[in-house]
Amino acid sequence: MQIRKESLKNDCYYHIFSRSISKYVVFNNPQEYSRMIEILKLYRFVEFYHSYSKFIQLELNTQKAIISSLKKNSPVLIEIVAYCLMPTHIHLLLRQIADNGISKYMAKVLNSYTRYFNIKHQRLGPLWAGRFKNVLVSDDNQLLHLTRYLHLNPSSAELVQNPKKWHYSSYREYINDNVFNEEFCTFSHLFNFTPKEYQKFVLDQKSYQREISLIKHCLIDSYTG
Repeated sequence: MQIRKESLKNDCYYHIFSRSISKYVVFNNPQEYSRMIEILKLYRFVEFYHSYSKFIQLELNTQKAIISSLKKNSPVLIEIVAYCLMPTHIHLLLRQIADNGISKYMAKVLNSYTRYFNIKHQRLGPLWAGRFKNVLVSDDNQLLHLTRYLHLNPSSAELVQNPKKWHYSSYREYINDNVFNEEFCTFSHLFNFTPKEYQKFVLDQKSYQREISLIKHCLIDSYTG
């Protein structure tokens, strides 16, 4: 399987994957997972000029005003279709909006989290195993099956039995049970399903092995190049 080497194209969807160096655990507790989720939310905005560490030192009302202004006025680098954070790696389904949007976004996200993690754990050096990996998703059907693949990652890894119990993915947004995190994924215009139908689609694995062949070329978990 080859990873695309040409520039990523606007209005196209990509499976993005980034793994830590030597499969080092980079998310050790809810605080660290939450930090990455907040970073993912904010750095998609072109006009978010703060470092996240300085942003969270602002007064709460100032933070809320900045976020409100960004949502109303700022263009975005990317749209997030789905995501899943795992202890040693992250999965994202992204649509590129601005030129080089995914590359700019991922650089900001990974660098920001690295600075935070290294300060917290008193370590030096890179945290991620090289540049993020990316594969083009060619149609909406593949995109839909990829969301299920991402959302099943925690249960496949036996971190939880039901993906609903994993609070660090977009699954709860998809099934309309996102009581802890603000919704920030963009998918309603892509898929024609109700939350209940999507939950059944994810949990019913009867045909999963056959359907995963539809997205095999989009899977990059085992890529080590």
